[in-house]
Amino acid sequence: MSAGDRKGSGGGKPPGAGRGARDLKVEVKRSRKLSHSSQLWLRRQLNDPYVKRAKEAGYRSRAAFKLSEMDDKVKFLRPGQRLIDLGCAPGGWCQVAGERIGVKSGKGKVIGIDLLRVDPVPGAEIIQMDFMDEAAPQRLKDMLDGPADGVMSDMAANTTGHKKTDHLKIIGLAEAALDFAHEVLSPGGFFLVKLFQGGESAALLSELKRDFTTVRNLKPSASRADSSELYVLATGYRRERGGQP
Repeated sequence: MSAGDRKGSGGGKPPGAGRGARDLKVEVKRSRKLSHSSQLWLRRQLNDPYVKRAKEAGYRSRAAFKLSEMDDKVKFLRPGQRLIDLGCAPGGWCQVAGERIGVKSGKGKVIGIDLLRVDPVPGAEIIQMDFMDEAAPQRLKDMLDGPADGVMSDMAANTTGHKKTDHLKIIGLAEAALDFAHEVLSPGGFFLVKLFQGGESAALLSELKRDFTTVRNLKPSASRADSSELYVLATGYRRERGGQP
């Protein structure tokens, strides 16, 4: 699917990015029921052009544009692929992945998992379960019923406010996702995972460079400007599925 022809493509400026954008800002009235941080979050949501754009395109969240932009740049999603989406709530990545691999025409497969409930996504199979539950990997493998062409992880742990602790938690999730990818990826498959800049990621990146032909850092414009998140995309899996290093 061409980047320019697909619904919800990440190309171009989001609504409100040009002249007059400052006139469109929405102010949030102060409420005793909302904490100051909640009011700031709500104001940011109401004034986020990607949130508005997601609603217009029928996507569950602004995160859909992150995946769209990364695929527009690298083109790792292809018709007929079999994909696993870890931490899939509220379902935006499942929507985009399904569109781009052709699930509506009977091609490929998208399986998602999240601790939170996710409303059904047409063409995707989604379970509500903690991926860190020891039974989760086998449940996903049973649903997949064969090798995967890609494992995507947008998982993030609840933050504590302590930077080092939060980095270690996100690395732990990334490592668990990679361990699972080693069990299901077919040769040539890809692994996409969210990390945060400045994290203790050296060992993880070293493993990715050993087991994949290409490793890239990606920062889609749909990521918030004040966010330290980045995505690491590893393509060309070259380790035998389920094998040892």
